[in-house]
Amino acid sequence: MSPPVLHAPRALATASGGRVRVLVVDDSAVIRRLLQEALRGDPDLEVVGAEPNGVAALAQIPILRPDIVTLDIEMPEMDGLETLRRIRRLHPGLRTIMFSTATTRGASATFEALSLGADDYVAKVSGGGSLHQSLAAMRQELIPKIRQFFVLPREHNEPVIPTPRLVPLRTPQPRVLAIGVSTGGPQALADLIPAIPAAFPIPILIVQHMPALFTRFLAERLQAASPLRIEEAADGTEIVAGRVFIAPGGGHHLRVRRAGLSFVTALDEGPPENSCRPSVDVLFRSVAECYGGESLAVVLTGMGSDGLRGVEQLKAAGAACVVQDEATSVVWGMPGTVARAGLADAILPLGHIAAELIRRTAR
Repeated sequence: MSPPVLHAPRALATASGGRVRVLVVDDSAVIRRLLQEALRGDPDLEVVGAEPNGVAALAQIPILRPDIVTLDIEMPEMDGLETLRRIRRLHPGLRTIMFSTATTRGASATFEALSLGADDYVAKVSGGGSLHQSLAAMRQELIPKIRQFFVLPREHNEPVIPTPRLVPLRTPQPRVLAIGVSTGGPQALADLIPAIPAAFPIPILIVQHMPALFTRFLAERLQAASPLRIEEAADGTEIVAGRVFIAPGGGHHLRVRRAGLSFVTALDEGPPENSCRPSVDVLFRSVAECYGGESLAVVLTGMGSDGLRGVEQLKAAGAACVVQDEATSVVWGMPGTVARAGLADAILPLGHIAAELIRRTAR
């Protein structure tokens, strides 16, 4: 499998007429109705159309002028991937969210969509449960993912954008690198991880917010482009230089625990934090507890604030933290909260982060 292609992030847009215009594209009439009903409950969203396939959607985009399109992947006449290719070519500023099934085939197709420039994805609701439960699940999952890409007039405040800065190297040198990332993460990691050399002197632990199955594909795609050994984390594996561990999606937190004179990976099914499992905060806290100031943290693009409390604990222990800047983030939620809190030692474009990590870990 070829690694994902990194696409330039699109800036936050102001919703048209004060409301986000949504075009729903799905071959299932039931799903189209469900989506329209789920989104109708949000006063900032307006469903302007619902189409059964990509051909119909492409014909309606110039007429309906949506701000964002939800795309089913498997559709007749023109599937979601081909529709996405054409949207990126014909309407490069249009936001897209893919709907995928929580299957091996669905995860593979979703990664292909992300490599083609999809902004985010949502797993389709399962067939079980009542209509009320399906609506609630869809609202909880989809609405925040739509809203994250837009500045709504009634919520608009002048952003506080810190000036990127570098500070002197801290001592002692780090013995572990911990990375937290969410929306836009597969593309960001596809840019960052292959730029880290095989001789990188410390291990890397990653929490990427993803469902089950997806993190295995992420590890495989990154491994295809990286000289490091990259794998989905298992319980009890020794943490050593040259290895990259990705928290398994959908059900386990990734922590670090001591085993004699070494440290090993630890997985558990503790309660979600920040509505996430795996959670960046959980990983960062355990890194702070085990490695203290001999740690280096990176917070990349992502929605929300997961990682902020963990960075606070890492900084209290004397660790350093690098965050991705707003201009290169798909969503400047997670890195933005750390930067605004004054906890970032460096605020850098994505393409500069690998060099900074190499600089900070040079022996």
